[in-house]
Amino acid sequence: MSQSTPNIVNLVESNKKYAASFDKGNLPLPPAKKYTVVACMDARVDPAAAYGIDLGDAHVIRNAGGSARDSLRSLVISQQLLGTREIIIVKHTGCGMLTFRNEDAVKLVRENLGEEGVKATVDAFGGEYLPLTDLEASIKEDVKWLQGNKALVPGINVSGWVHDLETGKVRNVV
Repeated sequence: MSQSTPNIVNLVESNKKYAASFDKGNLPLPPAKKYTVVACMDARVDPAAAYGIDLGDAHVIRNAGGSARDSLRSLVISQQLLGTREIIIVKHTGCGMLTFRNEDAVKLVRENLGEEGVKATVDAFGGEYLPLTDLEASIKEDVKWLQGNKALVPGINVSGWVHDLETGKVRNVV
């Protein structure tokens, strides 16, 4: 069993409360509304609450920066195995991925984990951390990349949005 930490205790206790009133165990596997949201993993973003996603409605793929490239494997599974037919990309203001360059991340891994750590990142994801330099430009690039990607269903709606962390509002970019 895992080492007990305050986070694990919280998980177990919170799950007891959740499970006590849980009544959604019979939802079908494919998402009811047949769409996927790609969003950042930032702890300040709650896609379900912010975008009106009820349990069973949509797939929500989260990763650092809400990267379409980092999400491709999950998007293919979402479409081909589970029938989704729309992709919504949402990136946010104040994203940590805007604060560094790829070389900075590599240097930090090297300092903290040595050359073996750097090699492990290269083996796992090519050592590409996919930092952002311009939020809106990266949204446009991701949408264009997804629309032209031969691994995805052609002609589906792909849109890109900015979530403003200060106001909680979203704004359509493309």
